[in-house]
Amino acid sequence: MNYLKNLGISLLFIFCFILGLTLIGTLFNYIGILNNTGIKITKVIIPILSMFSGGFVIGKKQGKKGWLEGLKLSLIFLIILTLFNYLGLNYSFSIKLIIYYVILIVSSILGSIVGVNKFKPNKN
Repeated sequence: MNYLKNLGISLLFIFCFILGLTLIGTLFNYIGILNNTGIKITKVIIPILSMFSGGFVIGKKQGKKGWLEGLKLSLIFLIILTLFNYLGLNYSFSIKLIIYYVILIVSSILGSIVGVNKFKPNKN
């Protein structure tokens, strides 16, 4: 049960991070700081950063096997994302999308590895 709680917190962290950074990017676009190229770049960078941070959170909470925890988290997130994209928006598979998903998986794995390395157990 504790693992599901940690997983839910990490997924919530990812979604909140995506929403927050998207809001900031939207405000920058509205003000005129970002142009079309900047928006395209932020559309790619925001999910990568959020997956890294979510992987960091689950790695820090679990404290062991960071690569496996990051892989589990990224696969669950990508299942949710795939269901939303293909059932809701009628997107089709492409090689660019598969490469992007692999980048997201690697980002989450790296984040959880860093999170495990920052984990300091209590010495009570």
